[in-house]
Amino acid sequence: MPMTEQATGAQHPQPRARNGGPSSASVEHLTGAQSLIRSLEEVGADTVFGLPGGCILPAYDPLMDSTRVRHILVRHEQGAGHAATGYAQATGKVGVCMVTSGPGATNLVTPIADAAMDSVPMVAITGQVASAAIGTDAFQEADICGITMPITKHNFLVTRAEDIAHTIAEAFHIASTGRPGPVLVDIAKDALQAKTTFSWPPAMDLPGYRPVTKPHAKQIREAARLITQAQRPVLYVGGGVLKAGATAELKVLAELTGAPVTTTLMALGAFPDSHPLHVGMPGMHGSVTAVTALQKADLIVALGARFDDRVTGKLDSFAPYAKIVHADIDPAEIGKNREADVPIVGDAREVIADLVQAVQAEHTAGTPGISAQERYAAWWKDLNRWRDTYPVGYDLPEDGSLSPQQVIQRIGELAPDGTIFAAGVGQHQMWASHFIQYEQPATWLNSGGAGTMGYAVPAAMGAKAGMPERAVWAIDGDGCFQMTNQELTTCALNNIPIKVAIINNGALGMVRQWQTLFYNQRYSNTVLHTGADPDGVPAKGTRVPDFVKLSEAMGCYAIRCEDPADLDKVIAEANAINDRPVVIDFIVHEDAMVWPMVAAGTSNDEVMAARGVRPDFGDNEDD
Repeated sequence: MPMTEQATGAQHPQPRARNGGPSSASVEHLTGAQSLIRSLEEVGADTVFGLPGGCILPAYDPLMDSTRVRHILVRHEQGAGHAATGYAQATGKVGVCMVTSGPGATNLVTPIADAAMDSVPMVAITGQVASAAIGTDAFQEADICGITMPITKHNFLVTRAEDIAHTIAEAFHIASTGRPGPVLVDIAKDALQAKTTFSWPPAMDLPGYRPVTKPHAKQIREAARLITQAQRPVLYVGGGVLKAGATAELKVLAELTGAPVTTTLMALGAFPDSHPLHVGMPGMHGSVTAVTALQKADLIVALGARFDDRVTGKLDSFAPYAKIVHADIDPAEIGKNREADVPIVGDAREVIADLVQAVQAEHTAGTPGISAQERYAAWWKDLNRWRDTYPVGYDLPEDGSLSPQQVIQRIGELAPDGTIFAAGVGQHQMWASHFIQYEQPATWLNSGGAGTMGYAVPAAMGAKAGMPERAVWAIDGDGCFQMTNQELTTCALNNIPIKVAIINNGALGMVRQWQTLFYNQRYSNTVLHTGADPDGVPAKGTRVPDFVKLSEAMGCYAIRCEDPADLDKVIAEANAINDRPVVIDFIVHEDAMVWPMVAAGTSNDEVMAARGVRPDFGDNEDD
């Protein structure tokens, strides 16, 4: 069974032919709507985030009677989608959201696209107008299957009640196996209202869907040979390692080989940040050591990663000396951006486990030449020099105001063990990736591929709903927060006590940083504050709306923090409150920037450690 399927915690029936014989389960006579809810119960869905409306309304009546499915009523359909994503990322199960037709369904487009980019297992259930009205531009009709075809792993239009049960079973199976992703099930209103029979498990018919999970032994042996012969190898770890539940195997492989490990933005926590083999996050805002390690490597072993543009920079100059071993569950990713010398299709857990055995066999056989430890000595001398010379850091503001990096760092240091962090998108996202230590899997949630502002609050809500025993912090910006903060009302009313840190610099920070660096400090439409108070004193942070008053109005405990002397006290106060959501409005210095940085479209060789500071890698040194 694929590891991604095991991780869901649900019991998915295996595909068999529709004519595979009668089920031993008893047959019940139900409506299509009742069949839908029973199907959700049987696949193990315990939480649904949703918002009712006309076409999905028949499903909400039997949902009221379910003792196995908890429904959380969101304030906006986008919140339902991101909450389902956060739930899935935190628990490893399939996230579920359910909304009505037309605008209800189209409001899910952004979270569906987000889930597709980040390979998150999600099933989105949408109501549709009655089957006879489809295609007539009926009230609240939208072709949501057509709209979402490019951004779903698969989608279904169901017009018959008898098709609901097997479609739900197929949707959960597709979403959670192979490369995980979102699946949409669009159900016509008359299908929900019609009578049908129900039995479980249903027969599934997926003749073209056979994910390859077991890697080819020859490719594994070739990869092991390259690893043991390389002098400057790097393990380039992507989110697929987390999806496969392969973190224990990864640690064994890393320690067996002694190779440096880089974890992408989607893979933070897959390998402990504190481990001496970890050299940081690669990419546009990755650590100097991680970026440079990939550039100087003679072998890159990519595990569940996709060589996206934010990691590679200018593609034709990326890792010019490296051979590539690329392992992925999705064969479409292999060779898409960078040609692989050794392509390996398979589940990351099985791939890494087989690589461990193959590398051990190479060691036992006594690969000709010096040992791996001796071979990598010069490589680690370089890596450690870069790590010591160009650590990720920050300067405190000269005016004594709050440093956003310091705020985020202290939140991470004071948080309980196992805390889950969800970030919005922008500067605060990058600072959270650098200045919080991620030691465990499934403790870092963010919108990596799509970069969706507004992700943090609903994703944190979903994570807390799925993992109520864990502390959950949302690290958000004042721009992101204004997009989806209404879900704090959902949290307050449903006993979901998340904690939200608003990193309030009064601007769309990352865009402002680009305007500072590339647009001659012309801040066109990135300022979120009024400029000055009535007395003419320059504004600090966004004050309209007043985030403290707004949060209190939504049922939260809210605090504002402007003085560094109050930082630890305020964070400790938030950590101690667990009976309602807590929001802290941190007023931070507006000129703080994210470093290191590789400017868009440039080579990773041009990485800047700080503004005006280009690293000296000592390429001409006699090491």
